[in-house]
Amino acid sequence: MSLVTTTEMFEKAYNGGYAIGAFNVNNMEIVQGITEACGELDAPVILQVSKGARAYANHTYLVKLVEAAIAENPNIPIALHLDHGDTFELCKDCIDGGFTSVMIDASSKSFEDNIALTKQVVDYAHANGVVVEAELGTLAGVEDEVSVEAGKESYTKPEEVQEFVERTGCDSLAIAIGTSHGAYKFTPEQCHRDENGKLVPPPLRFDVLEECIKRLPGFPIVLHGSSSVPQEFVEMVNAYGGQMPNAIGIPEEQLREAAKLAVCKINIDSDIRLAMTGNIRKHFAEHPDHFDPRQYLKPARQAVKDMVAHKIVNVLGCDGKAKDLSVR
Repeated sequence: MSLVTTTEMFEKAYNGGYAIGAFNVNNMEIVQGITEACGELDAPVILQVSKGARAYANHTYLVKLVEAAIAENPNIPIALHLDHGDTFELCKDCIDGGFTSVMIDASSKSFEDNIALTKQVVDYAHANGVVVEAELGTLAGVEDEVSVEAGKESYTKPEEVQEFVERTGCDSLAIAIGTSHGAYKFTPEQCHRDENGKLVPPPLRFDVLEECIKRLPGFPIVLHGSSSVPQEFVEMVNAYGGQMPNAIGIPEEQLREAAKLAVCKINIDSDIRLAMTGNIRKHFAEHPDHFDPRQYLKPARQAVKDMVAHKIVNVLGCDGKAKDLSVR
């Protein structure tokens, strides 16, 4: 099997009430952990590469790692996606370089400028058999090349989505309904504490999502900044020398509810980073004599695999769905 686009993935996900996981990749261990979990659970997957990942690992290395994953997991559909492309030139480079999907993020621009840049990317991508994700609304938080100061985020305006999609021709749309990039998605002041003293974030704006669905029936919606920041890994990081106070994410039950609606793609990155880092810190603390990268990257890779398997079954609901796709 070769790389596929997300077109059929999203059609089946929309009608089936589940979402496809879009996991950011930066190195071999992350690619292996993700795709091994997907292979064992028969789940389609989107491997996404950010501008920062390309700068860190090099475009060619990342593409070849994904090609190796396809060879090792021939029965699952895999799409290769550019996450948060910020220029036409970057999107074009990825399209020309073998990606099957790109995101052009012009959400920080005016409505008209967002449309103009998105349409430019769409025209080039479609001419080359590649699909395009766009964004309306802006998420707070920091992750890789994306940084929006708290208080300057903005929810998607449902009254704009239909015109935007019609004028740009984009294939999916990322919307802002209260998710946020990074591991520090909310300040303690934005949350309340439950009876056990645990910070509880504000709920997602399902009213915004539902209004977008009404205006874009059958159209795939994307959620960025959807890591749940599992507290067991935050505690693991902190127990072994880390400093991550008040790290908090999106409750998984809310993401599962969104996946039952029109959300066909859910982006997850920080949870993978936390699982890897927590296990590496733990390994160093328990084995101070170890210096072989294979010794500490092996449990880190397993932590990625376990994390992705959990997300597939309990959040995305896409386990067993690869067999339903003709591109299998």
